[in-house]
Amino acid sequence: MNPDSSVLVAIMNSQHDFTLARESRWYRIPQKSAPKFFPPDFVAFYCTKPFGKDAYSVRWYAQVRGHELLTRRDLLPDEPHHPRASEPYYKLQLGPLKLNAPPILNPTRRPISCIFTTWDRFVAAKTIADLYSRADWYVERVCHVLRKVGIKPE
Repeated sequence: MNPDSSVLVAIMNSQHDFTLARESRWYRIPQKSAPKFFPPDFVAFYCTKPFGKDAYSVRWYAQVRGHELLTRRDLLPDEPHHPRASEPYYKLQLGPLKLNAPPILNPTRRPISCIFTTWDRFVAAKTIADLYSRADWYVERVCHVLRKVGIKPE
């Protein structure tokens, strides 16, 4: 995996959606709330309260294998009268879910929405706050690599 690979940390707030991600290997994101840089290379799942002891953490992720735009009704035909049934959603096709060990924790239980980050930040993160890191290494990655091989960047 490339350090610059994109990772979308998405909210997982139902066991049903987790089952779809794990068994059917897809996840939905409303088109209107999708990040500008889309689709991501990976999606990771921030589990909320319904996940009990696994809540308030990022324990699972998957590689994004493709995507398509469908209505919610097409994605979830058993919910034809849902208020957003006609709205467009991205269906992310996923590789197998992988365990993120140790998990990325949210000790303050700070509310979050989707977080767009990079693979190197994701694998180094211990807490949700780390995903937003502005540490010099992440911001000026190219300069550090150039210096390492003996080139003085300007």
